[in-house]
Amino acid sequence: MEIKRKPEWLKIKLPGGGEFRDVKRALRKYRLHTVCEEARCPNLGECWGEGTATFMILGNVCTRFCKFCATQTGNPRGIIDETEPFRVAEAVRELKLKYVVLTSVTRDDLEDQGASIYKETIRAIKNKNPDTHVEVLTPDFYAKEELIETVVKAGPDVFAHNVETVRRLTPIVRDRRFSYEKSIKTLKITKKIRPHIVTKSGFMVGLGEKEDEVFETIKDLKNAGCEILTIGQYLQPTKRHLPVERYVTLEEFQRYRDFALEMGFKYVASGPLVRSSYRAGEIFASSFLDKSGK
Repeated sequence: MEIKRKPEWLKIKLPGGGEFRDVKRALRKYRLHTVCEEARCPNLGECWGEGTATFMILGNVCTRFCKFCATQTGNPRGIIDETEPFRVAEAVRELKLKYVVLTSVTRDDLEDQGASIYKETIRAIKNKNPDTHVEVLTPDFYAKEELIETVVKAGPDVFAHNVETVRRLTPIVRDRRFSYEKSIKTLKITKKIRPHIVTKSGFMVGLGEKEDEVFETIKDLKNAGCEILTIGQYLQPTKRHLPVERYVTLEEFQRYRDFALEMGFKYVASGPLVRSSYRAGEIFASSFLDKSGK
């Protein structure tokens, strides 16, 4: 079997620097997880070096097994930490973060799939850090309106949910309990509940999708009301995960970006190392805040 070599543009800068150490120290102090570490994000060094992180709430054990994701899977047995929202808020205060991304494992073992912990964490951050903007990157919440409403009405500035891949590949790439249609519905329900909230989604390429399927996915997300789109190269985290089918060229990423902007997205990040939360604060500030930062 031929091993595909990574192109030059996928070289990753190793983490380091004072800001990086500050973030790591705060995470350990408050016993918090980040998707940066759990998902082996290639941008960890850059983001932590700038003093930003994506907090992963609801523990670090996911009840679903997606074939692209390095997060630990298993049965958390309904265990939640009621103090977690306050520890996240304290870490945000200590690190003086102006923009925070909250994501989580999927918790099918919980009746509300963790929606109430999202709510409490958003409120705790806002109460202790009133000038901080909060983005949530959520599971599908079974596409149940009452669960999505719990999160949306807590007041996040951005609501994100990823489709992860094109429609045809969804049963192969994601856990069978996910579905492409359910993800699209989750985004539509969010806009129905709060029409002015900023919505965001993303997906990976290099998994065997065709170009027309990428264009179809972009159209579906725009029709669901999404305003921010991220498109990145799939990188195989371990040998037990799906192999990379191919490395998408920089020209293709640019073509996808141009198409999405023509469709009406307000911001599109499309490139090999782009991930859901990459430069999230910068994107929000440049696209949705006025010059006063409001």
